[in-house]
Amino acid sequence: MKLKDIDTRAPAGVDKTKTKNALGKILKDLDELQNLLYAEGKFSLLIVIQGMDASGKDGLTRDVFTSMNPQGVNVSSFKEPTKEELSHDFLWRIHKQAPAKGMIQIFNRSQYEDVLVTRVHGMIDDEIAKKRMQAINDFEKLLINHNDTHILKFYLHVSHKEQLERLDERLRKPEKMWKYSPDDFKESKLWDTYMKYYEDVFEHCNAAPWHIIPSDQNWYKSYLVARTIQQTLKGLRMKFPGMKKR
Repeated sequence: MKLKDIDTRAPAGVDKTKTKNALGKILKDLDELQNLLYAEGKFSLLIVIQGMDASGKDGLTRDVFTSMNPQGVNVSSFKEPTKEELSHDFLWRIHKQAPAKGMIQIFNRSQYEDVLVTRVHGMIDDEIAKKRMQAINDFEKLLINHNDTHILKFYLHVSHKEQLERLDERLRKPEKMWKYSPDDFKESKLWDTYMKYYEDVFEHCNAAPWHIIPSDQNWYKSYLVARTIQQTLKGLRMKFPGMKKR
């Protein structure tokens, strides 16, 4: 897979208004499906969101999941590991956040940071990265096979041009200045290296398949992700449990 060959925008002819209307209907359906997931308590859903800075991870979380009951949805963000986390294996902090049955767990960034950022900045070599990717595959298989967890992994595929425009907005728009970090532009200069290692992840970490989501247009990104979640939950053929016997 070569990311440069995959479009970052909606296909020609996709109507924005119709797509946003369709998204609204999907979100109503997701609210009911999430309630059913919680009530039945047989399955869990892990949603992994990866992407470059300014690809829209936070916005996606807000646009798709705030329509659901907050009691059934958790969000975890994985940033630079703490001293305690570094004293354990790299998946220790991740496994603690795996979803319980009946729950939807969102990883805003994830275990994949430990085979992306670490490689881009030379913190680990290819041999260690290979071992970590195998561990990630084993971890995902464990969740799938032993806890009935369904894993959806989304890469928010934004163009470099769009990313730079969004980063520039953080310097100009007061409501976005709080997101600004001088490191954002430094990381952006490493774009090609990040793409190389993302492509490696897609090839070798697919115990659960990746969904590459065109993300230059937020309305289309949210629609694709919401539709995929809807299809996954409907495919579980869940039923409300009957009245409990005393």
